[in-house]
Amino acid sequence: MKKLSLSLLLLLLFVSCNSTKNVAEGKHMLTQNYIYVDSVKNNSSDIQKYILQKPNPKFLNLPVGLYFYNIGDPNKPKTPATWGEKNLRSYNFIKNIFSEKQSIAYAKTFIGLNRWFLNYQGPVIVSEGKVKNTENNLLTYYKNQGYFKSKVTSEINRDSISKKATVTYKITKGKPTLLDSINFKIESLVLDSIYKNTSTPSLLKTGNQYNDKVFRNEANRVLKLFRNNGIYNFTESALGFYVDSTRTDNKTNVDFLISGGQLKEEERGQYVNKPYQVQKVTEVSVYTDYSFTRKGEPYLDSINYEGIQFLAHRRNKFNPKYLSQSIFLKPGSIYKDTLRNLTRNHLKSLKNFKSTNIEFIPISGTDDELKMLVKLSPIEKFTLGLETEITHSNIREIGSSAKFSITNRNAFRGAELLKLSFLGSYFNSNSGPGWEFGADASLEIPRLIAPFGLNKLVPKEMSPRTLFSIGTSFQKNIGLDRQTFTFLSDYKWQYNAKKTIQLEILNTQYIQNLNISSYFDIYSSEFSNLDDVAETYDTANNITTNPNYPLSTDINDQVPEALAFMRKVANDTGFKTTNSDEYNDALNILNRYNIITSDFLIPVLAYSFTYNSQTNFNDNNFSFFKVRLANSGNALGLLSNKTNVNNKKTLANIPLAQYFKTDLEYKKFWDVGGNSVFGIRTFLGAIIPYDNSDIPFTKSYFAGGSNDIRAWQTYELGPGSRNTGLEFNVGSLKFLTSAEYRFDVVSKLKGALFIDAGNIWDITGSEFVDEESKFNNVSSLKDIAVGTGFGARLDFSFLILRLDVGFKTYEPYLTGNKWLKNYNFSNAVYNIGINYPF
Repeated sequence: MKKLSLSLLLLLLFVSCNSTKNVAEGKHMLTQNYIYVDSVKNNSSDIQKYILQKPNPKFLNLPVGLYFYNIGDPNKPKTPATWGEKNLRSYNFIKNIFSEKQSIAYAKTFIGLNRWFLNYQGPVIVSEGKVKNTENNLLTYYKNQGYFKSKVTSEINRDSISKKATVTYKITKGKPTLLDSINFKIESLVLDSIYKNTSTPSLLKTGNQYNDKVFRNEANRVLKLFRNNGIYNFTESALGFYVDSTRTDNKTNVDFLISGGQLKEEERGQYVNKPYQVQKVTEVSVYTDYSFTRKGEPYLDSINYEGIQFLAHRRNKFNPKYLSQSIFLKPGSIYKDTLRNLTRNHLKSLKNFKSTNIEFIPISGTDDELKMLVKLSPIEKFTLGLETEITHSNIREIGSSAKFSITNRNAFRGAELLKLSFLGSYFNSNSGPGWEFGADASLEIPRLIAPFGLNKLVPKEMSPRTLFSIGTSFQKNIGLDRQTFTFLSDYKWQYNAKKTIQLEILNTQYIQNLNISSYFDIYSSEFSNLDDVAETYDTANNITTNPNYPLSTDINDQVPEALAFMRKVANDTGFKTTNSDEYNDALNILNRYNIITSDFLIPVLAYSFTYNSQTNFNDNNFSFFKVRLANSGNALGLLSNKTNVNNKKTLANIPLAQYFKTDLEYKKFWDVGGNSVFGIRTFLGAIIPYDNSDIPFTKSYFAGGSNDIRAWQTYELGPGSRNTGLEFNVGSLKFLTSAEYRFDVVSKLKGALFIDAGNIWDITGSEFVDEESKFNNVSSLKDIAVGTGFGARLDFSFLILRLDVGFKTYEPYLTGNKWLKNYNFSNAVYNIGINYPF
């Protein structure tokens, strides 16, 4: 069956790979565009977007989409009746055995399959008209850059035998035109006064090369200047540039003309020129339940708060005191575009309204007064949400999880969001089926809630918000059946369009392990390693009566017997001298046991700063940087001097996690043309404990996984050059960097090529950590693992389904040659994920 499927696939490829199969006689398929600028080949993305005809998209230098198109046939029947006439034998065969209804369905199947193939792009046929229009596009492009005497020619090179063609565009730029004298002519005294008082300089400067884009930016600058100084009715049509094209010395004079008024129609149909005036917003009305379907119905509820009129068809459900904080154009203020946009964005950030429409109407009888109408259409008060996810790691087989939530908007009439969530997951692990369930409640308030007037430190323009959250979760057969309680109070505000600041106050987590007796059953490799130490210990001490080896396999006896043995080894100085490696192995296992089985109270204070220059979802040229500084246990540590048997500080008899943690992340993306994007990501994180504290397992770093180093599974890699074989591997220092090239393949199918590098190390200085796991100096960078691979993604706009295949390229734990030793599909890691890895 496999051979038959492979043969069929090869046959389809053979039939389709004649790329000119559907090219008519006398026509030619475009295979390549060549662009030469002043005799130098140029493939820049800036020029490519002016080319009207481009060859069929390629994947691995093959027009895969065209091959699929060629499997179809544009001349095949389009209806079941015509399909039946052309395929009479098979049509009647199905009809006689089943029914005519089934034969029609049979025909529709083949028609639909043929239509599916033809949905892919067919061969791009060279068009002389489009080549000529491309010439004009390129000529306009260079003239807009100041090359007024540029020339563009084209040549179509046809091959009648192969039915293929290439097009060559030759561009001669000539000398650029420079700006000479620049004169500003402003007809209005009001506008002239505003312009002279501005602190932002003109973008037009004598000696600069002419560039149409600079002129557009200058017009936009002046437009913003006037509209942010009360000239509400000022438009771009009032601006004009006159460029002197009569000079022959490659220089030009520029006159920048600004009209002094606006034509308005009077009652008798005559137009008069109305001079510009500074306009004020004198009335503000906010409609809190606006609906187009209720247009014309009376507003029965009206509240006036600080001069702002709040209206509702029925009862006003929003507290005017808080909603007015999102209105930045107050009665009596001069009109400004920036405040109008700030009002719209602030209202949208409340997440309580489907639409926010802001209108300005001149007040009858005046030329300098405006009425502001804010029309708000609320979202349903209660909404339900459902999220699902597929999970996989080296200690978990395929599993699934789901999260159900209910959101109550405007919970306390201040545009608050009250959210209740319930989560659950189920999967199979190495130690049997596991599951988790939990619940949490959060309250997001669109303002700062802080004592002593601290909320005034962050202006309302920065859209501050406060988040309170409380929750718990219970796990079965995940680790040691952990139960977690969390409480969080979080402050966040938008410092500007690109910068965000976040403060986590009292981000407290209590972790309780409910099943520590199953430690060695879950982490079986630890027990196996300890059993090897027991065998060596018995041999070294000639123990034959009541031997330690083999350790008990009864799950009820494993932990007490193993603990007793490890403590025996720890106190045996003779064994330490004669068998130092096995001695250290036993102490390492004991140390890891103490950390993982310990309950923890983790009270975190954290500061985060995020810079993101992405302007919208489609922006593929942007930078992202985030730094997070966190401390745990510093404040609560002052409340207690008590310690437990392991000399760890406790609060209410619970070990207190005390550490400093810093995370740095940087991402950069470039649009390289043709819907292709190249991106890099770098992460550096460090966690340092103090006051003899351990680092909680949940706060440690790990390497590997679908969003990490994709050639290793989660928790599989590191630390350092160690290949422990443990079910978990964690560290206190992490470095990760990735580079990925993303490109279109066919329709919604995208492709990717990537390289990941990084590892984890230990920097705690603990005596229990072996040398191979420590980061000592720059020489430890040789332990950086490297993985490479490729991926396929289905882009559905609202989400992306992702499959990445990672190959182990450099393995730091190997002896001898560490490059490409396991670079094959049998050792590859297949990652399934949602959305991009970074």
